[in-house]
Amino acid sequence: MDERRTDTRGQIREVALELFAEQGYEKTSLREIAERLGVTKAAVYYHYKTKEEIVGTLFDDLLAGIDEIVAWARERPRDVATRRELLRRYSALLAGRSTARMVRFLQESQTSFRELAAGAEMKKRLAELTGLLAEPGQSVAGQLRGRMSVIALHLGAFLDEGIEASEEERREAALEIALELAGD
Repeated sequence: MDERRTDTRGQIREVALELFAEQGYEKTSLREIAERLGVTKAAVYYHYKTKEEIVGTLFDDLLAGIDEIVAWARERPRDVATRRELLRRYSALLAGRSTARMVRFLQESQTSFRELAAGAEMKKRLAELTGLLAEPGQSVAGQLRGRMSVIALHLGAFLDEGIEASEEERREAALEIALELAGD
């Protein structure tokens, strides 16, 4: 593939993600993405026919990363050590600017995202991931702790309003909380 085309596709994804995180999926148009990039709508349309197509490509790497973690965890015993390492790996996956914006987009555009194909895939992957955070026959409270540990990681990835800490400090604090929730 032409390197310029790949670079343009990447720029479109980054700008679209910025706009989705800032104003939501529904309120963002291909025209706004083009304007922010300083190109025509036709140039954006050449690479992506719809916003949904952009969203799908945005989440490909995140979904693949979750798949790797799930595959790893399935091969391990369902115990505290595996849960803790699963959370560490997921936290590392969430580290980084683009992923943090994707998580913010997920949190703030839940209604719109649920209706997209990428939303259904993300829901499925997160269900698999959180399912591995509970031992078979674990109490309801134990199962909820596993799910809440993932939410803690998501919040640590993007929630910075009123928290005076670096992105790394927030991520580490969120991981600490997630590990506490995962239990001993």
